Amino acid sequence: MLTWQCLPFSQLTTQQLYELLKLRVDVFVVEQNCPYPELDSKDHLDGVFHLLGYDNDEIVACARLLKKGVSYPSISIGRVATKSAKRGSGLGHQLLEEALFQCQKIWPNEEIEIGAQEHLAEFYQRHGFVKTSDMYLEDGIPHIDMKRAVIPS
Repeated sequence: MLTWQCLPFSQLTTQQLYELLKLRVDVFVVEQNCPYPELDSKDHLDGVFHLLGYDNDEIVACARLLKKGVSYPSISIGRVATKSAKRGSGLGHQLLEEALFQCQKIWPNEEIEIGAQEHLAEFYQRHGFVKTSDMYLEDGIPHIDMKRAVIPS
């Protein structure tokens, strides 16, 4: 069974921080063969939260929730990652649903903007996001901007 924690940077333990960064580097740098600045100085900002998904004591999923103005004029979800060994089980959808729930809890009734890898557009559309930009390259990978309108609580 999955359990979730949503914490600001200051409340992450050193072990959680290590496992979170390892998962992100494993996915975005190693698997995608994309050397890019993973440590972008946003993780520790006020108003940034880290969503951690655990299978027993192992972090298997993570996402970064960002307040307005950090990445987009709206709140945002980024660094959405799942452990490769756990993919295909619906974990990505569970992670995004939990991220949306936490965003609603922290910042009620706000729209959400994301920069999504273009090949994941359908995944995000299933969760209410719509494409708002043409394709652009970010770190050599095709991306699109997407937005999810306010869903009243």
